[in-house]
Amino acid sequence: MNTTDLMPLPAHPSPAQYRKQAKDLLKAMKAGDAAVLERVKEFHPRAKELQPAGAALADAQWVIAREHGFESWPKFVKHVEALWKASSPASRFEQAVEAVVQGDLAALRKLLEEDPSLVHARSPRVHRAMLLHYVGANGVENYRQKTPRNAVEIARTLLDAGAEVDAECGAYGTDTALGLVATSVHPLDAGVQIPLMELLIERGASVEGAPGGWTIVPAALGNGRKAAAAYLAERGASLDVEGAAGVGRLDVVQTCFDTEGRLKPEVSGIKLVRGFLWACEYGREAVIDFLLDRQPGLVSDASTGMTGLHWAIVGGELGAMRLLIARGAPLEVENQYGGTPLSQALWFAMTAKNGIDYPATIDVLLAAGSVIEPGSLGWVERQEDASQSTRERVLASLRRFGAES
Repeated sequence: MNTTDLMPLPAHPSPAQYRKQAKDLLKAMKAGDAAVLERVKEFHPRAKELQPAGAALADAQWVIAREHGFESWPKFVKHVEALWKASSPASRFEQAVEAVVQGDLAALRKLLEEDPSLVHARSPRVHRAMLLHYVGANGVENYRQKTPRNAVEIARTLLDAGAEVDAECGAYGTDTALGLVATSVHPLDAGVQIPLMELLIERGASVEGAPGGWTIVPAALGNGRKAAAAYLAERGASLDVEGAAGVGRLDVVQTCFDTEGRLKPEVSGIKLVRGFLWACEYGREAVIDFLLDRQPGLVSDASTGMTGLHWAIVGGELGAMRLLIARGAPLEVENQYGGTPLSQALWFAMTAKNGIDYPATIDVLLAAGSVIEPGSLGWVERQEDASQSTRERVLASLRRFGAES
């Protein structure tokens, strides 16, 4: 279930209000209201089969339940009815969740003192998260995906109160708190991702994540968490060719090839390609060079929708870009969005807010001979989200390499 657009509940919701909402939603569905049909498309599990004119009340109820993070209407109503009572276990759990995500240490400690069982309680929402999972700010309801500056102290308080460090939830299948923290942007932005991971591992968290779940190092790499992936590798997380390439462990990557330079039969070719792309995104130049010596076709492979050069641009890795270009990376191949490396770099320069110097990637591509698409100057001039200094810098580069108005 999508957790990016879930709707919050008030502290003491009225069951009658949501029953009325379901009836009103059904009327709007039957009337073909465009905004309502978009809600149905996003949250009804059988939206493709559903004919709005023939919808039943149960369909509207299902949409309302799922857009609040619940599997079914009965589970949703049961929770709403429980929240109607301020002293119910459900109300106390929701208060504790709010204390966790807001960093209200005093409130959290008070709640745990009054009801120690809260540390073992689970959300009735589909992800079944416990309080410790909410520290990961990942995979739970979107409006609660936030990391306070004192998140380490919040996590320590929960662990001291008896929270199970490797308890699993179903945010993305099978997840532990460590896996959620390692793949989340919010602890990173708050400056506490590594300290949180360090605390969880010190308290016994498995660096492999949940048994049978996703592989934790590639998952961190795939979510753009470069430092978290490297930290997990340092702490002993297992590395296949994908993870090893992404964190720059050339010694491990080398073991995946035989003495003739061929990929060993037991090593996944798909993981090799993904590892090469992570190496490009994260600037693992020694790994890039090694892999291209053995599989030169990787430099132009766009089977995943983007070439290694596209991914090096994503990471702003100028050294990797120059290496790939020197090894024959194509400059005009399009990614799955129809963007050449240069047009992708232009888009990132005008829209990204991650601190990467994308104008520098444009200079590397232009110097290598990338073709400037007609209208590029005008497009850049119209981008109001970018700072004036960035626009001027990009425009100067384009003009220097022959762009015309």
